[in-house]
Amino acid sequence: MTAKPLAVLVIDENRIRASIIEAGLREAGHEDVTLVHDVSGIARRIAEINPDVIVIDLENPNRDMLENMFQLSRAVKRPIAMFVDRSDSASIEAAVEAGVSAYIVDGLKRERVKPILDMAVSRFNAFARLTRELEAARSELEDRKLIDRAKGILMKSRGLTEADAYALLRKTAMNQNRKLAEIAQSLVTAAGLLGDDA
Repeated sequence: MTAKPLAVLVIDENRIRASIIEAGLREAGHEDVTLVHDVSGIARRIAEINPDVIVIDLENPNRDMLENMFQLSRAVKRPIAMFVDRSDSASIEAAVEAGVSAYIVDGLKRERVKPILDMAVSRFNAFARLTRELEAARSELEDRKLIDRAKGILMKSRGLTEADAYALLRKTAMNQNRKLAEIAQSLVTAAGLLGDDA
């Protein structure tokens, strides 16, 4: 099974450098390549083009330009490979915090395009998976806290043991074909309205 071809967006104000990147990408088998030379309104253009990967090539980026690109990378939630001619440790740190998948200093050579792009996609996917797992863990923790509060309310208002309070919540969830956390949320909300919050 072959992977679907990637749609690649190249952002580079320098047309000659952009054409070198494009040639490298096409050589590597990427046919769906879009070049953008003007960074004004770039977020809208990205939404229109909807690329799988973004390659940003910055010749001599100043702080503002880098900050704009980092804000962009936080917003678009796609793999981004950023090439710069030179950099400092603060910029590299900012790139990592912004979620740039590959930050390459010392410009771009044609033969490096494919491995760097592959790495950017791979790192982005790994990062996205970790983010999803973290969100799931946070949600699970919030649900657990909610269920504990609901059990506390039942124990206090009905004189139940913790095990019986949990069993009642579970039975109610099953009878109503709802999640346990939803039942717990309803109970906590109702108790809050009645002033019986544990």
